[in-house]
Amino acid sequence: MGAIDRLFGRKTTGPKAPAREEKQSATAALRGAESLWMGWADPRWTGRVYEKLAEEGYRKNVIAHRAVRILAECAASVPLRLYRGDKKLAYHPLLELLERPNPSQGRAAFFESAYAFLNIAGNSYLEAALGPDARPTELYVLRPDRMKIVPGLGGWPKAYVYSLSGHQHSFAVDQVTGESLILQLKTFHPLDDYYGLSPLEAAAYSVDIHNGASGWNKALLDNSARPSGALVFEPKEGNASLSREQFDRLKAEMEENFQGTHNARRPLLLEGGLKWQQMAFSPADMDFINAKHVAAREIALAFGVPPMMMSIPGDNTYSNYQEANRALWRLTLLPMMDKMMSSLNRWLTPQFGNDLTLSYDQDAIPALNADRQALWQRIGQADFMTLNEKRAALGLGPLPNGDSLS
Repeated sequence: MGAIDRLFGRKTTGPKAPAREEKQSATAALRGAESLWMGWADPRWTGRVYEKLAEEGYRKNVIAHRAVRILAECAASVPLRLYRGDKKLAYHPLLELLERPNPSQGRAAFFESAYAFLNIAGNSYLEAALGPDARPTELYVLRPDRMKIVPGLGGWPKAYVYSLSGHQHSFAVDQVTGESLILQLKTFHPLDDYYGLSPLEAAAYSVDIHNGASGWNKALLDNSARPSGALVFEPKEGNASLSREQFDRLKAEMEENFQGTHNARRPLLLEGGLKWQQMAFSPADMDFINAKHVAAREIALAFGVPPMMMSIPGDNTYSNYQEANRALWRLTLLPMMDKMMSSLNRWLTPQFGNDLTLSYDQDAIPALNADRQALWQRIGQADFMTLNEKRAALGLGPLPNGDSLS
């Protein structure tokens, strides 16, 4: 079944939930009224130009590209765990679904796409395709530039509209329960109620500076590493300007003998009152290298990746690579993964049982081994805790006769 058949040939509503009393924020009606007054009741595309962010940021900028790949690939590599209460489940249909979400992707590729879109666009959309039993049987990551949100009066989306190849499909959102076949993951945006703020948008100026520096450097190399300038005619006597014949001959000789990489380092012979006048800053005058490194550090900062891990020279906050790697996980990756797990536990996990909790295996992260060993050592030396209290602090289940201090 093709992508269009999948998107436009399935149900648009999820399984019926028990009727609930409608509750909403006291300001929800104001936000809905604002949407109507501003003309937002019609489908509204994202307020940023996603194509530009993806082209200039991810495709052309090596720092932003590497930062997105580090975040997406590292977060997607962590194994998932499913719990029923305190018991870890080794087998469950939900784990099977997440291990192979759809025919073309495995777990790592699926979550890598979701995390990458979240960091490039500030929004990531997951679609659940329902089976005969009204449970999700396939999961898909949808491109954020193809998705638009129809605001609702309750302060949350009324529908998600996906456009592909001239077709549109609307995924309804239950205005009482908020249930939908679409899960939107978004970063915080202080000025938008419906769309997230892309880290690339926050780093846009630095991306432009870094790309501009790379383009200028390439153009300089194409010009044989010579900064631009002018040939000034300073006659000692006679005419104050070159004749037309002299001008054409000089132009032809410059183009043929002194421009392009194949003429690099060829000496320029000036005669007849000609003098070279430099008209551009040299790389040293521009502090070219340092300016490019500053822009690179700002891009890495927007994504929360330590510059040391991107091999960007300069003032390093962390004393070694291991410490920087641990900070990356603690300050950036774990919060991003917590957001993903929290959203899946609200949107997907209840479809398989209300007593299930989806999480990730933090013990499988090598960068956190030192922190974990220190925690084990502190808890192991805590004589005031029972064995089961120590196991509970480590996320382990209780043991028989483990409630005694002895």
